[in-house]
Amino acid sequence: MTDIVARLAAPGPYSVNPYRPGKPVAELEREYGIHDAIKLASNENPLGASPLAIAALSNCSNHLAEYPDGSGYYLKNKLAEFYDLRHEQLVLGNGSNEVLELIASAFLTPATSAVMSAHCFTVYPIVSRSAGAKIIEVPAQNWGHDLSAMAAAIRADTRVVFVANPNNPTGTSVSRSALVAFLDQLPDHVVVVLDEAYIEYNDDAEFPDGLEWLPRYPNLIVLRTFSKIYGLAGLRIGFGVADPQVIDLLNRIRQPFNVNSMALIAAEAALDDSGHLRQSQQINQQGMASLCAGVKRLGLDYISSKANFIAVDLYQPALPVYKAMLRHGVIVRPIDNYQMPNHLRITVGLELQNQRCLQALEAALDELGCVSHND
Repeated sequence: MTDIVARLAAPGPYSVNPYRPGKPVAELEREYGIHDAIKLASNENPLGASPLAIAALSNCSNHLAEYPDGSGYYLKNKLAEFYDLRHEQLVLGNGSNEVLELIASAFLTPATSAVMSAHCFTVYPIVSRSAGAKIIEVPAQNWGHDLSAMAAAIRADTRVVFVANPNNPTGTSVSRSALVAFLDQLPDHVVVVLDEAYIEYNDDAEFPDGLEWLPRYPNLIVLRTFSKIYGLAGLRIGFGVADPQVIDLLNRIRQPFNVNSMALIAAEAALDDSGHLRQSQQINQQGMASLCAGVKRLGLDYISSKANFIAVDLYQPALPVYKAMLRHGVIVRPIDNYQMPNHLRITVGLELQNQRCLQALEAALDELGCVSHND
């Protein structure tokens, strides 16, 4: 630690382990001289953005010198209509990650704590530690949230509980009944953040939808994003939905013009593109089945996933396999920073990408002399 950091920095930010993004394709191609690399590391939509969103962006260049609409009025109109909400229930963010930052700033201090599961999305501890809060990490149950244990872990100083459904990076989910039972038993001094970044990949009517419970639980904040199934990760836009008083608090500390004009326009158009949504769901279902079958064929296992990725258990350290796959031009995600050193997270891609990924995985295992778990 440099002298100036030691003397001046707040303790919270310095305790944070930085977020590790997936390796960019361009970086891999520069390093290895590869010209056809594929990336299945960041849970992006392999179809790309909605065609309606792309078309809506065609006139954006005429307004680049102007600040965006700081209130996001038209997108909030569309979201309110789409989800049967009111403007005052919505806060927009530069990705749902920014909404997580707003929540931490609003509710967490060095005198408070936040509860989260082991193997949870790494941004939860990042924003909590940045606010100086104590982290209460609850052991996972079958790689997913143990909601009963999380409820029992809440203390008098706990202010925020984070739940992702489906969870990243494990892909696990909790049932409707378990989630309602969890919400019912929480004390009123706790805010529940229900992160539903991957919910659109589930077309099962029984899959829990946090938005329907907002009238019943004023301490519930539901997060959604346009980065995943809508394919707008490069524009960075997400939103939070909660009781109007909670949203008012978050909007008080939200930076002005935090969402850019292109993101606002593209997100509004993407909500109209039901065809792109259905096609993305279908490709994900087909690709998930293909990847799972291929992983099993290689004598490996995986965690059953309700998202657009699977965590593959190599039964040995995953980092050498990840590096070997890079030499074959395939980028996946080692998740040792999630306390899962033997797993690789693989995003579902288009079928040719999935097959190439499986081929690269098999080649990497052979090159490293790895023995199949089924041998």
